[in-house]
Amino acid sequence: MKRKMLLATVLLLIFATTLAMKPTSAVDTLSPDDFKLQSFSKTVDFFNFARLYAASHNKTPPPEDWHAYLYQTYINVSGFQLFYSGLINLTAGEGTLTIPVQSFLEHYKTPNNKDVLTSSSFIMLLAFNDTASSLYANSPDKNDNLYASFSLGLDLTDIYGDSSKPALSSKVTVIPLSSSNNDLTWEWGMRYTNLTAVWWRMFTDPLNPRFEVLPIAITTYEELTFTYKLTINPTDHEATVTANYVIGRMTNLWLFHWLFLIPIPIVWHYNSTGTYRLDGTKISDETIYQFLESQHIKMSIVLFQNSLVLDGTTESTFNNQNVTDAEVDVSSGAISTEAGNEKIFEANFGTKQQYKLFNYTDSTETPYNATTRTAPRVGYARNPLFSMHVALLKYVPLIVAHIDPPLYQKAKDRMLNMTYADYFYLISYPKYSGFKIVHDPTYTAYIAGVSPTARLPNLFGLMIIGAIIVVAVIGAVFVFRRRGLKTQSMQPTTPTTTTT
Repeated sequence: MKRKMLLATVLLLIFATTLAMKPTSAVDTLSPDDFKLQSFSKTVDFFNFARLYAASHNKTPPPEDWHAYLYQTYINVSGFQLFYSGLINLTAGEGTLTIPVQSFLEHYKTPNNKDVLTSSSFIMLLAFNDTASSLYANSPDKNDNLYASFSLGLDLTDIYGDSSKPALSSKVTVIPLSSSNNDLTWEWGMRYTNLTAVWWRMFTDPLNPRFEVLPIAITTYEELTFTYKLTINPTDHEATVTANYVIGRMTNLWLFHWLFLIPIPIVWHYNSTGTYRLDGTKISDETIYQFLESQHIKMSIVLFQNSLVLDGTTESTFNNQNVTDAEVDVSSGAISTEAGNEKIFEANFGTKQQYKLFNYTDSTETPYNATTRTAPRVGYARNPLFSMHVALLKYVPLIVAHIDPPLYQKAKDRMLNMTYADYFYLISYPKYSGFKIVHDPTYTAYIAGVSPTARLPNLFGLMIIGAIIVVAVIGAVFVFRRRGLKTQSMQPTTPTTTTT
């Protein structure tokens, strides 16, 4: 029974992550008056937006039992706007799916009155180990063994009820938006717990970006937490976001050994007590942590940054070296984005270069240096593993036409397009062993610096851009072809969240 359940889960996860969908643009249905407020914090259903848009534009709407719940926060103070969007869960017929997708956008005027729009997007976890031909020690490069992860949290409660179920159910804790310091400091976030990740071998050689179709492993880990703190300093013309990432310890690892020419794996299950077959037979005392250490597995996260200036171009550099589509170690400092001779944005890794590793086996906490490096875009943006990301993200700027036609003409081909990102960057944690990691880089926007009560004109499209970014990323792993998997109809599941 356990073997059948695990294999069924494996097939479901593999199937869900290899399907495709037809890209569709959508319009948010929240009232524009919401964006006249100083702030809001809401949960919205993106597919409701899509259905309303389809009805008014003669498009085919998503099925009525499809729901995508997003936690969204909005801040509009001191002439600075920030819009954040994180996925809570999706439902489509039977069951609920959670994928940790995070993005925040910023819109502001610079001290020299440049109109700026930036986006910062978390894509995935990437495990790796260095090889003898590694180009950059302790940082994933094209010569290393790379293992791409898409985290999938399946909430099985509605299927199994109170009966025994596989330990793959994910929960989401929303950290509500709060303010202090006369509304110049804001905090919010999300915590995903008991997440399941499917891992594939990935190759980022720009000449042949690809991935292996059959996954290599499935893991569960305790949490993936994102917390954000925005600090606005009008006097110094700065708005700084500190993004704190917590990668919880791995609790289970199912390693696949695929039989030659037969798509059926031999599976070994590692946990904190040893190694087991699927029938529960213990075959070794080697724990999941010992295995990861013996294989020299290291962890990293993949993100990308983009920016747009209405009347001008931007350049991102580190120590006067252009980092766009380049491989540059930026661990000790900051990537600066400029428009003309004016600095408009900065991603700083040197201020918090160290991360904390919590060793589960001996209850110790040790600081280590993180390694942050930019990477060529092609290996990621044109990798088939991200084909749906690219296909869907290119539709995002269409919505800017509803904000400002000149801005749309500037944004339509490049803004939020992974292929034209300002830069991809990989934050790596060389010492790992499957334990808990805590780290927090900072992002600074250089704003005009006006009264704390000043607000920018209503840019309703920020909400729509953010929603599409999140759903664009998750679209690659949560779509059913008409001739593919058929799901039973069931009542949609509303998000179950707990505020802290």
